[in-house]
Amino acid sequence: MIRSILDVLDLSVEEIEDLINLACDIIEHPANYAEACHGKTLATLFFEPSTRTRLSFEAAMYGLGGNVLGFSEAQSSSAAKGESVADTARTVSCYSDIIAMRHPKEGAPRVAAAHATVPVINAGDGGHNHPTQTLTDLLTIYREKGAIENLTVGFCGDLKFGRTVHSLINALSRYTGIKIVLISPMELKLPSYVKKDVLKDKGIPYVQTTDFESVIPDLDILYMTRVQRERFFNEEDYLRLKDSYILDPKKLTNAKKDLCIMHPLPRVNEISTQIDSDPRACYFKQVLNGKFIRMALILRLLEEAAKG
Repeated sequence: MIRSILDVLDLSVEEIEDLINLACDIIEHPANYAEACHGKTLATLFFEPSTRTRLSFEAAMYGLGGNVLGFSEAQSSSAAKGESVADTARTVSCYSDIIAMRHPKEGAPRVAAAHATVPVINAGDGGHNHPTQTLTDLLTIYREKGAIENLTVGFCGDLKFGRTVHSLINALSRYTGIKIVLISPMELKLPSYVKKDVLKDKGIPYVQTTDFESVIPDLDILYMTRVQRERFFNEEDYLRLKDSYILDPKKLTNAKKDLCIMHPLPRVNEISTQIDSDPRACYFKQVLNGKFIRMALILRLLEEAAKG
């Protein structure tokens, strides 16, 4: 059976460790992997706009010596003519060895995986899952902290709609010594089902607050997020909440010297550009890590497909 990755929980902790180790080896010895996917083709099916994720997948495949084909918006695909996700996946399987798919509807990549004849990687579905961003985040934490355990991780901003937040909290819940701090306006707080099914059921200590500056001294990781205009039904609500938290040098006065500041990007103005030169800013390192972890995932999935 062809294996796809639709949720970060599709991967065991041991498999994530293997991917992180492989990504680190690619970083250290890129020439060893320059032709690893020679003759293989990645299809990028992006029904929703993306810059980093789509280009990261493309850069990953090119870095492995492979080829890329695909589209970057639904209107440039047969979806505009009414073709189903299932038919698109089955058709594109005829032209490719692996598919990366982003879709605004939750569950669409699962439908694609059920009909594709090649591995499918979920590159983000609605406000639901974004497993390769989570793998990127875990690789960044590992490279900055040396381990993914015994850390206090703060999530700030849009915790209601942020699929990257939900995915990373799920992933971190499987590591020991993790404490979670949730910082958001009440209207954008973490959904109750995530708190119940992940934090409470797994006994993960957490704090929920609207007061950013009171908790920042405790954090090892600060994961900033933008308030996502595209997830709002009401423009007035977006405008009222979009500038709830802005990270600037003053707010970092009492932060740890080795704080790791992360952001899945794109940012709007929730992190001041003055922070970019701070050695604690890791969000552009995060972008680069995304290419390497996607290289590792593509390699492993293609290896499994070849054995199957």
